[in-house]
Amino acid sequence: MFVAAAIGVGLMAAVDEIVFHQILGWHHFYDRSSPQIGLLSDGLLHTAEIVVLVAGFFAFADLRRRRALAPVSAWSGFFLGSGAFQLFDGIVDHKLLRLHQVRYGVDLFAYDLAWNAAAAILLLIGAGLAWGSRTEGSAAPRIQER
Repeated sequence: MFVAAAIGVGLMAAVDEIVFHQILGWHHFYDRSSPQIGLLSDGLLHTAEIVVLVAGFFAFADLRRRRALAPVSAWSGFFLGSGAFQLFDGIVDHKLLRLHQVRYGVDLFAYDLAWNAAAAILLLIGAGLAWGSRTEGSAAPRIQER
């Protein structure tokens, strides 16, 4: 589950950065300085997300090679990691540390609500899958290589 959670964190960080930082241009990872520092912070975030994704996929491939991959647990970890990243970003980065907001020049309530609701949905999906994989116990299906 931990390996897939790392992949979920890395993928959600990538989606956040690509959509909100690059395509929409709504914010940088750190917006409390110059635009150059904002771009630098985006580059550092991008570096970290790539490292987490690559490490996660290598560990995932190793689990698969050893036939030790439980698919339901993996999906659970993926959704829990994605939701945890989203919630951490929405609560800690946006509100507590105020590194950036979702968007500037608008009423933030709807954006914050949607951001954190998306996190809650991802976490609930992950928790539901984790609960299901616990009730299956050791009989949980594992990927078998041919």
